[in-house]
Amino acid sequence: MALIIPCLDKTPQFGNNIFIAPNGTVIGDVIMGDDCSVWFNAVVRGDVNYIRIGNKVNIQDGAIIHCTYQRNATIIGNNVSIGHNAIVHGCTINDNVLIGMGSIIMDKCEIKSNAIIAAGAVVLEGTVVESGSIYAGVPAKKVKDISKDNINSEIERIANNYIKYSSWFSEINAAK
Repeated sequence: MALIIPCLDKTPQFGNNIFIAPNGTVIGDVIMGDDCSVWFNAVVRGDVNYIRIGNKVNIQDGAIIHCTYQRNATIIGNNVSIGHNAIVHGCTINDNVLIGMGSIIMDKCEIKSNAIIAAGAVVLEGTVVESGSIYAGVPAKKVKDISKDNINSEIERIANNYIKYSSWFSEINAAK
């Protein structure tokens, strides 16, 4: 059974059609919208500050979503995919974003809408990622613009796929 843990009198709140894997963890001051998923070994830890997650967000296996004590909350918009083993910490991710596997998004960053962070990228503290762009590398830098087709074919496709994958575990969802 998933770990849903209150902290400092704050209990996670969830929208409709949510999947949390049996070993997924959601703690504290977390509000999650509709059609979201928290996959195997992923942690969403709203203990030291708050985390707000929009609709149609998937937090894939091993990812960590956290914030900074009394300084930086984490805000994630709608239609966002956070890849396997990514770390999202004390930052803002706007709508229609793909965060690649193993990437790290540091405090005070803002990832604007319709952006992709490449796998393994490290987005340093305070970086503002331009809308409609791909950032890659260590430290992450803009490598190219994203075409409208890429936004629809990649960002939208992955977010929709994770809603479908979640449905495969409906017996787990029903147990909550």
